[in-house]
Formats: sequence, structure tokens, C-alpha cells
Amino acid sequence: MFLQRIGNNGIRLGTLFDRAAARHPANFVVLDHDLDIAPHLGRRASLTELADLVDDFASRLWSVGARPGDHVVVHKGDGFDISLLACAVARIGAIPVLLSPKLEGATVAELLRRVGQPYLVTDQAKLDSSLPAEVFGLSRQVLLTSGEHEGATPFASLADVRRVPAVTMPPDHPTLVTHTSGTTGTPKLAVHTGRSFQARYRPQGTVVSLGVRRSEPVAVHVSFVHSRMFTAMPISILQGHPLIILRDDDPESVGDLFTQVPPGFIEAHPNTFLRWEVLADDPRRPLAKVRFFSSTFDAIHPRTVNTMLKASGRKRPRFVQAYGQSEVGPIAGRTYSLKDGADFNGRCVGAPFPGMTGVRVVSRDGRTPTKQNPGYIEVKSDGRIVTYLAEHPRWEKQVNDGWWRMGDVGYRTKWGCLHLLDREVDEIPGVESTLELEDKLFTRLPELVEVIIIPGEGGTAVPVVCTRDDAPLDEIAWKSAVVDLPPLAEPVQLRLDELPQTATTKIKRLELARRLQAA
Repeated sequence: MFLQRIGNNGIRLGTLFDRAAARHPANFVVLDHDLDIAPHLGRRASLTELADLVDDFASRLWSVGARPGDHVVVHKGDGFDISLLACAVARIGAIPVLLSPKLEGATVAELLRRVGQPYLVTDQAKLDSSLPAEVFGLSRQVLLTSGEHEGATPFASLADVRRVPAVTMPPDHPTLVTHTSGTTGTPKLAVHTGRSFQARYRPQGTVVSLGVRRSEPVAVHVSFVHSRMFTAMPISILQGHPLIILRDDDPESVGDLFTQVPPGFIEAHPNTFLRWEVLADDPRRPLAKVRFFSSTFDAIHPRTVNTMLKASGRKRPRFVQAYGQSEVGPIAGRTYSLKDGADFNGRCVGAPFPGMTGVRVVSRDGRTPTKQNPGYIEVKSDGRIVTYLAEHPRWEKQVNDGWWRMGDVGYRTKWGCLHLLDREVDEIPGVESTLELEDKLFTRLPELVEVIIIPGEGGTAVPVVCTRDDAPLDEIAWKSAVVDLPPLAEPVQLRLDELPQTATTKIKRLELARRLQAA
């Protein structure tokens, strides 16, 4: 009954910090960077200060004419103020549209066209370096979080405007627009409502409330434009946890911060945890207080899970992996412990959340889906988006009688566990699961910091590898590691920064394959 009641209320992003500050006035947020819109706050701010900042910038937006139902696109340099500006936009009933700082200027212009004459919040650096001049014609007004530019209005010039009260929108009204990863082309604009977002709280909210003491900080390293930020952040501050917000995942700086403010719970991208494996050997033990590690964005490799768990000094630490998607939120999940060992089956992504989500696997050829003959994974969730902005027919193609096609293939065991084998577009003939092969290579070759198996000429499976500190790949160790695996082409070694990545650090496999074929 309680879950049903909070689900009907919606997320209410605009008053999030007001409500959190009222419940926990002494609570605070620790940052690893300064905010462009409020550098005076420094690296530690109270919830009361952040609530006032959201109120201030909501009023500045209102002063230039933004009103309930208007779209406000936020595309600026990376920082937590992206998320705070989204709350400010929502506070006046407008709809924030968040575009990753990593998007190319031409892509941003195309997405502005889809939105249709929105307000654009950006900065001088973006206008000078990446955004085309046409964004001015595609926007109702351009506002700057920092710097100056002809034809744009700096937020600084709107200081001391009259404060306006918060606007409450119905729970089924659009409350946020985020974009998909863009691993297969131009990103789609996913429309979330207050009600759909509230439904996404429940799985992780339960874990945090039951497994982490209120005094323990929650650390979050998540893309500031991703829908995950707007569940991880509210859960933390509404439950009274100090919140650590990370922009950078550099192990050295993260180790310094975690030594000063040890987290009890960490939410991060899989590739971030992979990069943090070196923290397990840090003599300061920056991960020693972590009770729960959590990730929902992409496949997590057994080696990384095991390394994180060993770095914790807590009794019975857990790694929580949720399977989901931007369009539907978390759908299935499982936890790992040290008892699972270093070579558990990473393709098992767990079971649906009872009473919250549903999963089915649809046959592609009339036979029962198995590992050798996987089917299409389809899901049901109250957290599903309501449309793709300006592309509703595209959204309809993925819905079948309420079931959402994930674009992944897999199967379910007789015990009900869901096994994810591959994205549909990443399948390679003769390879049961590229993800499973990558899991095995990571476990067998500790020097790897990334391995991606992509299709090559003639349907061959080509492993692309990156090593720690870019050391040359040990050919003898490689041959030993692949001896019992399906036939693979000779490995291609690249630097990690040469791999095309999404806002959530996922590797764009199709683009990587195109680059290698072109080369």
C-alpha cells in the first residue's frame, strides 16, 4: 500500500531539495568540483544552500519568460549543476531536456530541432568550441551558466530577480527528458513523467534504506544527464545520507576523497568500477567502509565485482547489479558476495523485482529460448517512458501489448533467472555471447582494462583490447587465455581514450567496428 501511495504522488523534482532540507537540515553534499552557476559554494554545500540555489535559478528562468510546459534544454560543461538546473526548470513546471556534454554539436542541433524552439542553457565554452551558430535560430533564447557571448543572456545578469513560488504539475505530466546512449546512432529523447520516475525509486530505495545506516555517505559517479542520477540523488538526500557527487573518476583523486569521507554505498558506471580496481591496492583503503556497490548501466565483469568486494572491510559486503535501460529503469537484479568467487556467471542478471517489474523472453524461431538459441528480452514496468519526443511511432514499435522490447537477447533458466547474452545488433555468428567471452578474458588476463569483441570482415570475431598503463599485450598469456574459446581474430590493441564512449562510458561497439574496418 505504501509503495502504491508514493507512486501516485510523482517525483516532484522542483521541490526535492526543499523537502530533503526540511527533513535533514544538517545534511550536506560533498563535491569534487566547483559549480559553474555557484562557484562561491565551494566543494561542500548544505541541503538548505542547494535548495536556495534551485529556487534562485528557477526564478531567473521565470524572469526570461519560461513557463509551465515549456522545454528547457541543458547542454553545458560537465558538472553537478546540470542536475541542479534540471530541478530548477522543473520547479516552475517547465520540462528539462538534458543533453550530454559529450555530444557533438551537430547532434545537439538535431535534437534541438526535435524539441522545437526550446530555451537553451549552455556556456561560452560550448558556443565557442562545439555548438554550431544555428543553435541560436533553433532556440527561443540562449542562456549562459558561465562566460559571455553575443546573442546570449548570462544567468549572472539575472541575479536578484523576484523569487516565484514552486509550480506543482500532475504526476502524469512530463517531468524530465533524457536521451538514450546513442550506441546505434543519433540518441532518442526519452520522456519521463513524475509517476514513471517514482516507480524507479523502489528497488534501490529498499536496498539503501535496509542496508546502509543514515550516517553513512552515499557516493554517486553517474552521468549528470542520465535518468539514474534522478533516482540515486533523491533516494540519498531524502533518506538523510550525506551525498558525495563525483564528476571525475580518476582513481588518485577519488582515493583522496574517499579517504577523507568514506562512503558506505557507491553507485557508479561499470567502467568506472573497472578503473577503480587499483584502489583495492591503495594502502589507505579508501573502499574499506563500503557495504554496497551498485551498478545498473551495462555488463559488469566478475573480476571487477570480486576486486571491489575484497577491497571492502565490512562484514558481508555486497555488489548489487540491476539490469535495465534508460527507457524502463531497473527491471531485474541480483547481488554478489565473495562466496560467489572470482569466476561466477556474469551473464545471469537476476530476477524481476516482485510486484514491480516483469520479464519474458520471446522465441525467435518457435523453439524454447536457450543459451544456444536465445530469444528477445521483453519487460514490463511502471517506470517505462511515455514516448520518444517527436518520434512516437518509433516508441510504439518497441511496445507489444504493454511489453517493451529491450533490444537484447537471452534466456531464462528453470529457476527464473534472466541471462543476458548480447545486444541484438552485436551478435556474431558462431559466438554464443560476446559478453561471456569478455568476462572470461577479463578474469584470465588481469592486465586488461577493457576488451570488446566486435564483428570483423567475413564475420570473424575481433577482440579489441586495452591494457593497464598501455603496456604491450603479453602474446603468450593471450594465447593461453583463448585456447578453449571460440575462434578469435588476432587482438587489436588500442589506448582506452581511443575507444568511442557514450555519456555513461559504454563503448560504442558499432562505431568502433566501423572505425576498424575503415582503417
